[in-house]
Amino acid sequence: MFDDFLVRAALAGLGVALAAAPLGCFIVWRRMAYFGDATAHAAVLGVALSLTLETPIFAGALVVCLLMATLVSNLTGRGYAMDTLLGVMAHSSLAIGLVAVSFLQGVRIDLMAYLFGDILAVGKTDLAVIWGGAAMVLFLVGYRWSGLLLATLNPDLAHASGISPKREQLILTIALAIVVAVAIKVVGVLLIAAMLIIPAATARPFCRTPEMMAVLAAIIGCSASLIGLKASYEFDTPTGPTIVSMVALMFAFSSIVWNISHRARARARTDS
Repeated sequence: MFDDFLVRAALAGLGVALAAAPLGCFIVWRRMAYFGDATAHAAVLGVALSLTLETPIFAGALVVCLLMATLVSNLTGRGYAMDTLLGVMAHSSLAIGLVAVSFLQGVRIDLMAYLFGDILAVGKTDLAVIWGGAAMVLFLVGYRWSGLLLATLNPDLAHASGISPKREQLILTIALAIVVAVAIKVVGVLLIAAMLIIPAATARPFCRTPEMMAVLAAIIGCSASLIGLKASYEFDTPTGPTIVSMVALMFAFSSIVWNISHRARARARTDS
């Protein structure tokens, strides 16, 4: 079964979607969209570091993403605003990574594959890394779900309950770094943030509980991955951008449906 490249691609897309969905919900709730984007950009520097040291791409991207997130967290409040630091770190690490890659001698690298993904080239080893990383993320988020949720909704109440908001922030940062590292092969560093944010944003208007939102976001992300893969194969388009385009269309459609239903309910209340 794993000899078919389309099967491997589908499984890779499902693994990334499952890992990104619950994490994306916390990013939406915490309004950390730019943080996710900055972490993804930093992964390019990790790719260059891995190629230089001849280590796995996953390891280099994970280390650099964690370092970037830790540095931003430590510098926030020391004369710099969070969005300013994220802007500086995101674009600096992306530029330095691209420059570093250009100096590598004797290394053949498809830079577009790392920027926009190359899901059709996913191998069995990549598949093991993706699903291993997804399992780690789902375990972290599931194990600390209550603490993460309370620290997100009310940090003061979380602190009073014996839960450290900083510790929960660290757990979220680690999970985000893992998702970015495993998703490079699927959608690329420039599109990872879209797979984190858009499925969660699409699910949000239709859910009454956080758990329901996480589940619906996972369903949306998985559906977009499979539909986008099929559309890419049929129309010969770039797979990563096609997947993101599918989830963007789902967001637009859900927004239209929600607005229509919201106006209908408001009109019904007015008439009654």
